[in-house]
Amino acid sequence: MEDYGKILIIATPIFLVLIIIEKIYGSYKKEDTAPLIDSVSSISSGITNSVKDVLGLSLTFISYEWLVSKIAIYHLEANVLSYCIAFFVIDFYGYWSHRLAHQINFLWNKHAIHHSSEEFNLACALRQPIASLVNLFTFLLIPAALLGVPASVIAITLPLHLFLQFWYHTKHIKKMGVLEKILVTPSHHRVHHAINPEYLDKNHSQIFIFWDKLFGTFQAELDDVPPVFGITRPAHTWNPIKINFQHLTLLIKDAWRAENWNDKLTIWFKPTGWRPENFEEKYPVHKIENVYDFEKYGTQNSQKLIYWSVAQVLITLLFVTYLFDNIAKIGLPNIFIYGFFILITIYSYSELMDKSKYAIFWEAFRFIVAVAIITYYGDWFGLNQIFPASNYIILTYLSMSFLASAYFVTKDFKTIQNQLINS
Repeated sequence: MEDYGKILIIATPIFLVLIIIEKIYGSYKKEDTAPLIDSVSSISSGITNSVKDVLGLSLTFISYEWLVSKIAIYHLEANVLSYCIAFFVIDFYGYWSHRLAHQINFLWNKHAIHHSSEEFNLACALRQPIASLVNLFTFLLIPAALLGVPASVIAITLPLHLFLQFWYHTKHIKKMGVLEKILVTPSHHRVHHAINPEYLDKNHSQIFIFWDKLFGTFQAELDDVPPVFGITRPAHTWNPIKINFQHLTLLIKDAWRAENWNDKLTIWFKPTGWRPENFEEKYPVHKIENVYDFEKYGTQNSQKLIYWSVAQVLITLLFVTYLFDNIAKIGLPNIFIYGFFILITIYSYSELMDKSKYAIFWEAFRFIVAVAIITYYGDWFGLNQIFPASNYIILTYLSMSFLASAYFVTKDFKTIQNQLINS
């Protein structure tokens, strides 16, 4: 946990700088693909995922280390060769786990968050799941285990492989010549994120595009079919925690309402989006029918709300950085209390971004949790040792945040609503 936290402290500012550069470049070219409020939601999703990972909130039924101990026919050292083999096998693993997440109903729940943005930009790469609490696909690493690639090599290569998938989430880089035949490029991945019928469930590769060509899921980006992004059952929320469990909630409801046991049991393993017969009529769920004619979510916002949301996510990143940099000092079980506070924080300000009247409740709850933490421990998880006035700074910030939420709910949202009615 501690080592991964250190890696994230290095990676996070790099990602943020690249997101800012993309925003500036898009504004300069008058092709802004990164609305601020969408980016805040995406970054918030990345925070929830990284906090979940650092807290170790994932279960692996079959560990890679166990696989190596049982089936290795050779034992490689941690050298350049073993890292290359690990990278190649992880990419194979990534293709199939990614493809299955698109094709099996219950697996889609953990991946829908990544596709939920109706934009396509670097920030949306950070939309990663907290719902992926169980790793089912370790067996796909068997080729590496047979060769005895050390578990330490896999542990280092996995996050590196994930981070290398960041750069191609952009509309500003067009087709890249000969690289299109070897690597996953922005053009390939725009196809993957698109909801156009021509593009659905294509290009599942993560680094090397030849997996799609080998297994029949490749589709080039067509000049006459501009990609439209999102999911066919739109999320209609900026709240990443809600998005993480929307599909699962629908599956549970449909399984409960299904009249025969076969549907109740098989709905989980049917193709993604499958519902029992007549359920679309009996229990309709909003679905995009014409990808060129639908209204994007949450486009009507005051500048005050947008800038306040940006401020909230930046402040949250400061809280998260302190957690990642002090995992050992904070210790168990306190890191889980800290993680809980971060999740409440994101839930609270993303509810405000959704213009929910319940945002005041969540903000009040967050304030009470923080006061309870400071009262019980005497300070904010040892922060007073670095900043003696940290208690006052945190409580002042939380008080201002509560007052801001009250202002937006009671004043700003009503003003926006009246403007929409009169326009």
